[in-house]
Amino acid sequence: MLIKTQNDIPASEITDPLIYQQRRTVIKAMLAATISGIADRQVWAENAKPKWANLPKGSLSDNSLTATSAELVKSYTNYYEFSFNKDDSTKLAQALKTDPWSVEISGELEKPGHYHLEDLLRQQTLEERIYRFRCVEAWSMVVPWIGFSLASLLKSLKPLSTAKFVKFTTLYQPETMINQHSNALLEWPYTEALRIDEAMHPLTILAVGMYGDILPKQNGAPLRLVVPWKYGFKSIKAIVKIELLKRPPLTTWNKSAPKEYGFYANVNPAVSHPRWSQNSERQLGSGFFTPRRQTELFNGYGEQVASLYRNMDLQHFF
Repeated sequence: MLIKTQNDIPASEITDPLIYQQRRTVIKAMLAATISGIADRQVWAENAKPKWANLPKGSLSDNSLTATSAELVKSYTNYYEFSFNKDDSTKLAQALKTDPWSVEISGELEKPGHYHLEDLLRQQTLEERIYRFRCVEAWSMVVPWIGFSLASLLKSLKPLSTAKFVKFTTLYQPETMINQHSNALLEWPYTEALRIDEAMHPLTILAVGMYGDILPKQNGAPLRLVVPWKYGFKSIKAIVKIELLKRPPLTTWNKSAPKEYGFYANVNPAVSHPRWSQNSERQLGSGFFTPRRQTELFNGYGEQVASLYRNMDLQHFF
């Protein structure tokens, strides 16, 4: 199921317009012949049914959003397991071992187990989802992800009625992820979580690719979460464990700095981060004189997701 909105982002606003215009050709070619790091290449070819999710254009400060190149998106990443510098983390992530890859799925469900990534993909339909991505640091971009519905995966594993939350855990590979080795800044491995209804929402996906190609290591390869109405730190990278739980788990940033990083972390321009405003954002690649974009509640996806929080105080930094 793809979610449509009343206002579409024009092709000219999508990161790297050339790739956007040629996306079907690129994806088909990639899925058929150029996948690496996944043992069964036919999984991609057999399940490739690209579909196109529309985005809300949103309110712009003045001019249209400046397009961001694919190369910038691939080189401007927060991956604190490697470095606190975006450029360094991109380079260091290339040493990450992503093949073979398996995911441990456990907790409140009927079919727990260790699943090879290619076996999970064989059961899913891959789609391209073009989503806004808003970082808590007040910068944003637009990314054409390739992935599949998290709800589809969870339903296939038959969650129990006692499953109320879904916890995700990142790879622990300290010999490569040097900040894990030195235990710098945060407690490792990195963890994140969603309420079960958030995890089952049609907008929530597990991404395995972007820009018509496999997911780069620095962007979360081979498997990452994407939740477009939340700040980017919720979209955990390099997932190796998924747990269905009865109670809300502690998550890495929320545990480390609860006054700055809420469990929910829904994009909300009305609630400032303790150290900066969240009212506007800088789109990656925009010129120095380009006005900042006005941030939208739920990153522009309010029509689809606001009902999830009907009884919650939106003034709370969640």
